[in-house]
Amino acid sequence: MVADEGSSPPHPKPVPSKELSARVLSALVMVAAALLTAYLGGWPFALFWLAAGIAIVVEWTDMTGIEPRRLVQTILGLGLAALTLLFLLSAGIWLSLVVSLAFLLAGALAVSGAQKRVWAVSSFVYAAPVVLIPPIVRAHPDLGIVGLLWMFAVVWATDIAAYFTGRTFGGPKLCPPISPKKTWSGFIGGVVAATACGLLVAWVGQRYDAALPLTFTGIAALSVVASIASQVGDLGESALKRHCQVKDSSHLIPGHGGVMDRLDGFWAVCLIVALVLLTLDPTV
Repeated sequence: MVADEGSSPPHPKPVPSKELSARVLSALVMVAAALLTAYLGGWPFALFWLAAGIAIVVEWTDMTGIEPRRLVQTILGLGLAALTLLFLLSAGIWLSLVVSLAFLLAGALAVSGAQKRVWAVSSFVYAAPVVLIPPIVRAHPDLGIVGLLWMFAVVWATDIAAYFTGRTFGGPKLCPPISPKKTWSGFIGGVVAATACGLLVAWVGQRYDAALPLTFTGIAALSVVASIASQVGDLGESALKRHCQVKDSSHLIPGHGGVMDRLDGFWAVCLIVALVLLTLDPTV
């Protein structure tokens, strides 16, 4: 999630020190967990993202008021677990698609009302890229851990730079009806920082004989697109929360809200990377 920027200068609203401390500590724990499991790969990494996907389904269905909630969450959570297992067992894409449709149908039939069924199905569709794309990238022979670190770098740089440049420079609002604190200065700062960090990861990877399958120009362009997608993903989740009249997707992460609040931008980057994977290997 791209953090909300503060008021226009010269006097930005200060963040309470207690809240800032909780936010920083939570961020450090999440970053450490993501990097450690990324280093380990395999089952630990896949299970880490499965847990994130299940949390997304729970938060989405809680926000949208689906009933019977726990039954739907169980069905869809089992569906995500099945997708993770099929990936780890190197099952084919068609089997994974059939299993996904089966669990989607079961989840939809458990809910009464057309609108609630749409919400139930969309929670699974939203969570699935977060569950599958990071492990696929980690295991991909042409991307591997460098491709994964590129994803992290772009999203984290966008988040941090958008927050601080927005608070420092202020200026015109990016999208006031959805997120009144975000500014164009934060948006531009996020894109610039993401591009620089994306190139840095690619350069370091190349120095250690783990080059990404793109030129530096291509990586720069992809970093720009991914940063924009990350910020659009954040706005999309903000619109959902506004529709559901909630401030945060949950209160699971101190100082940050819920898992969706932290992964809305990463989710959008997962979609961009999925398109890249299709160009590298159409069978993925």
